[in-house]
Order: sequence, then C-alpha cells, then structure tokens
Amino acid sequence: MKKNLKIGIITINDNNNYGNRLQNYAVQETIRKMGKYDVITLKNSPRFNNRCGIINFFKKIIAHLYSNIRKWIKDNKNRRKCFKDFNKKIRFSKRIKTIYSKLDNEYDFFVAGSDQIWKPTYGRMSQMDLLAFATPYKRLSFSASFGVESLSASEKILAKKELEKFNAISVREEAGKKIVDDLDIGKKVEVLIDPTMMLDSCEWEKVMKKPAKLESKRYVLTYFLGNMSEEKENEIKRFAKKHDCDIINLLNKDDIFYETGPSEFLYLEKNAFLICTDSFHSCVFSILFDRPFVVFEREGNIVNMNSRIDTLLSKFELESKRYNGSISDEYLSCDYIHVKEILKKEKEKTECFLRRALNIKDGI
Repeated sequence: MKKNLKIGIITINDNNNYGNRLQNYAVQETIRKMGKYDVITLKNSPRFNNRCGIINFFKKIIAHLYSNIRKWIKDNKNRRKCFKDFNKKIRFSKRIKTIYSKLDNEYDFFVAGSDQIWKPTYGRMSQMDLLAFATPYKRLSFSASFGVESLSASEKILAKKELEKFNAISVREEAGKKIVDDLDIGKKVEVLIDPTMMLDSCEWEKVMKKPAKLESKRYVLTYFLGNMSEEKENEIKRFAKKHDCDIINLLNKDDIFYETGPSEFLYLEKNAFLICTDSFHSCVFSILFDRPFVVFEREGNIVNMNSRIDTLLSKFELESKRYNGSISDEYLSCDYIHVKEILKKEKEKTECFLRRALNIKDGI
C-alpha cells in the first residue's frame, strides 16, 4: 500500500497573531484536501542572518520589558490559552533547533508560507525559510510574502541563490512578484490569494467559537494594528451611537475581548454589524463572511504593509471600502456577488498552481 506523501510547512510560528495562525491552518487544510497527504508544520525559530533582524528582535524584547510585566502576564493568560487551544487544530513537528541533513529525507515536499516568511527585518529569509536544506524539486512557496517593497543588495544575492532552485514560486502581493522578477531567476512567479481565502465560510465556521463574554448582539468591531487616531475613534463612536451599537476593540488591553483567540476572532468577524480595520486578514474574513467593512490607512511607527491590502482591494474590485473621512451608511452595503465570482476563479488558479507543484494528477 502506497504511503501518504509527507508535506512540511515552513511559516512563522507566532502565537499572538490572528492572521498568522489562521493562514497556517488554511495552508494545512488546503493541501490536506487535495490528496492523501500528511501535512505538518515545522516548529522553527527565526535565523537572524543580518544585523537589522537582530536589532529588531531585541527592540521587541525591550518594548515588552518596558511595559508592566506583571499586568502583561495577567492580561494575556487567557489570550495565550485561546491561541494554544486553536493550535491544537494544527499538526506540528517537534521543535527544530538546527537544520539537519535528515530533514530533507523525512519529507516529500516543503511549502514556504504563507505570511511574511521572507521578511528580512523580522529576522526571516533564513536558510530554513528559503528551504536551502531541501532538494530543489521539493521546494515551493504558497502565497509567501517579503513584507517589504525592496531588498538590500546582500538580501538580493541570498534570495536569488535559493529562489532560483525552487520548483514553484507564488507570492501574495504584487510587490513580492516584482522583487522576485527583478532577481531575474528565469522562473514564473504567480500572485495568488491568501490561503485563508481557500476555505469557504462553512469551513471556517467549524473552527469558530463564540467569546464567553459576548453579550452584545449589535456591535462595531475595530481591529487596528497601527494607531487609532482621535479623529478615527470619534468617527467610529459617532457611527456606533447612530446605529445603537457597542464597540469591540480587539487590540485594546483594557477591553474584555483582548483575550480573544483565532477561533473567537472568527466569530466576532462573522457577526459584526460593521468592521473597521487596517488589517489585511480582517478584510479577508469580512469578505468571506459577507460582512460590511471599512479599510483605514495604517498609521504610526508600525511597518506599513498596505501593499497586500492594495492587492486585495484591487483584485476584488473593492476600492470603495477605503475610508474617506467619514463612515456613511453606504459602507453597510455588502453585495459581494461579483467578489464571489472573482474568488472562485482565484481559488481555481491557486489549486492549479499547487497541483502542478505537488505533481497531483486529476482525480487523485
């Protein structure tokens, strides 16, 4: 009896980020549905290849230490538990601390992505992230992202050396395609949808969970990775008051819903009266769940990642969802019939890419 092929997913193991956990699950399920595969996410730590990556890493540590640690532990205890519970839905390998030669022999294919698996300022683009340990035909990327508009000269050399060995390359934004095209590696680069869009709403509903503390039946959901200016906040409050809505702010540590994990995040997205966000994945699930949403430009010191939102809104003809200074009732419209038609074609395109890369024949 032929054994199942073994697929290893290389991604960012971040247990504090909704989008990361949800895309990890989506990659696993998308590939698992395509054939008899054992799909396993490799637990790996970032390899710091450059000074910038190390500096940013320690900046994060200092920022955490600067805050009230005792309060942080208390506030995040339940949040961490929610993320841990969601991770039970993902099959992980044992912790990989070094890249060892046997790894290539243990798997039939390796999938890099999705998420910002090649973001140099995150300490990524390591030998592990670029699958340097793997036999070339086993290497593919699934809607991977660099998270930047361009690479430095040294980063280009590293990326070119490894990416030209890939069997198949796909990225999730136009900026990523341009980066790879400019490397002149002689390979076609496809821009595919984020893996989270490969699962339909019914599939996501199977893993969603109602937050224990949710009592409101009518609420505006706000999810800002950047700053929320006073002007934005006042406009959201005005709209919420007009429509008799509560406001749930997912990243406000003083909000009881800060303890929300990925499963609870899905529930809040699906049942919101309106979603106000600067988050790519919040936009994605607004679309999947047919919810009205408003997209704000990201503000503050956090790195601007508008490229993928730009690609998303352009691809699905949703430019009208951008915030224009006020939240009118027009934003409540969520007629996504044309979006579903585009999404169907994009899903077919993505499945074709994966079938070619994994050498899957029709009917399997």
